[in-house]
Amino acid sequence: MQSSTGDERALVAAARGGDVRSYEELVRRYQGLAFRVAYLVLGSADSAEDVTQDAFVKAFHALDRFDLERPFRPWLLRIVANEARNVRKATWRRTNLALRYGEIAIARSSGDTPEDIAAKSERRTKLLAALESLGEEERLVISLRYFLELSEQEMAEVLSCRRGTVKSRLSRSMDKLRQVVAERYPELEAAHDV
Repeated sequence: MQSSTGDERALVAAARGGDVRSYEELVRRYQGLAFRVAYLVLGSADSAEDVTQDAFVKAFHALDRFDLERPFRPWLLRIVANEARNVRKATWRRTNLALRYGEIAIARSSGDTPEDIAAKSERRTKLLAALESLGEEERLVISLRYFLELSEQEMAEVLSCRRGTVKSRLSRSMDKLRQVVAERYPELEAAHDV
């Protein structure tokens, strides 16, 4: 059961003043929720635990910048989500390199010619470049859906919006991605639907 906003403000104010027990109480209240947010972004319990701990440490060090007139929970969850996104981006880069290496190894073992391997790699590179040209919101919603394979409901929780908003954001983002592909990489459209 969550207590009143006044009690939360008192805990934050006390934690700002150095009262470790007050901050421990805030951690206890929001640890589960913070973990779920990190897990939804990352899809890994171990990574989510690490991100949650890091986010609580960052939040503690940033308490002096927190506006006591605002609710603590959204502020904290924004820190958690940002930490998780940063970890996901770094992981995505490493994973992308590993996937490319793995694709080459699989293609070689599957009998693909070097030309086939190069063509698939070029297609992936162009598609990722098209995705990177989008704004952060568009990249995030597409990545949550197609790279992390989150459901619309999970996406709504991560993005702190309604499921209908997720649907419209995803639709607009995919339209923008299709437009970028059509303008910059029309050869991708000819090969496959984006």
